[in-house]
Amino acid sequence: MSVETVRASAQSVPREPGSRRRGMQEAELRGRWWRFLLILIITAVVLVPIAAIFLLSLQPSLGSTTTSEYTFENFTNIFSQTGVLTWLNNSLLVTFVTVIVSVVVAAPAGYVLSRGRNKLVSGFSLVLFIVQSLPVVTAVIPLFILFAQLGLVDTLLGMMIIYVGATMSVAIWMMAAYYDSIPIALEEAAWIDGASVAGGFVRVVLRNSLPGILSTAVFAFLLSWNDYLVALVFLRSSENYVFPVGLETFFQQNATAWGPVAACAVIMMLPPIIMFAVLNKYFSVGGIGGSLAGR
Repeated sequence: MSVETVRASAQSVPREPGSRRRGMQEAELRGRWWRFLLILIITAVVLVPIAAIFLLSLQPSLGSTTTSEYTFENFTNIFSQTGVLTWLNNSLLVTFVTVIVSVVVAAPAGYVLSRGRNKLVSGFSLVLFIVQSLPVVTAVIPLFILFAQLGLVDTLLGMMIIYVGATMSVAIWMMAAYYDSIPIALEEAAWIDGASVAGGFVRVVLRNSLPGILSTAVFAFLLSWNDYLVALVFLRSSENYVFPVGLETFFQQNATAWGPVAACAVIMMLPPIIMFAVLNKYFSVGGIGGSLAGR
C-alpha cells in the first residue's frame, strides 16, 4: 500500500474538526453574553427607581436652610417630627407574628397535603385553591363588620389575624410543593429505624425543608409588610398605624413634601433588603437528591 493511500485513509476517518469545536464555543459564549445583557437590563430597570428614591431622600426639602446638595436632614426630621418609629415598630411586630404563625401552621398542614391521598385531603386542597383565588377586597367589608362586633377594629391583633388568614392558603400550597420534592423513601427509612410519622416529619422532612420554609416566610413577610388596603380600612388611630398607612399621611391636599416621603420609602425598603441579603445563601435545594444512595 502506498503512502498516499494511507494518508487518504487517515483523512477519511470521521472526527470532529477543530473549527467545529471553536464554533460551538463561540456560540456558547454569545449565548452567555445575551443572557448577561438581558440580566443587566432587568437589573437596571429594577434599580433605577430605587436609586432615584434614594437620591431624592438626600436632597434638601423646601424651606431648608442647608446649602449642601445632599443632606440627611429629611431622615432627621421624620424621626424627630413624625411617628415613623411607632409605625416601624407596629409593622415589624405585625409582620413578625404573621410570619411565625404562618410557618408554624403551614409546615404540618403542607405535609398532610403533600403526603395525604384521600377524599378529605383532596377536598381541603380544593378549598385552599378557591380561597387563594379570591381577592382580599371581597372579604374586607364582612371582616370589618365581624371585627367591629368583636372589638378588633383599630387593633394590631386584628391585623395579625387578617394577615395570617390571607397568607395561610398560599403558604400551605408552597410548603406542600416543596415537600413533594423530598423523596418519601427518606421517611420510610426513618420509619424502619423506629421513628413515628411525626418523628419522621420533624427529623427528616422538616430538616430538609429550610428553603421551602424560608420561601414561605418571605411570602408572609412581604404580604404583611407591604399591605395598604386592609390596614387603611381597619386602623383608625395614629398610634396603631403601620408603615404604609403612616406614609400616606405625608400626602396633603395641595402639596406634598417629597423629601420626607422618599426618606420614609428608603426606611421601608430596608427590612426586605436586609432579609433577602441575610437569607439569600440559604435558598438552596442541593443535597436532597443525593440523600438516597444509588439514586
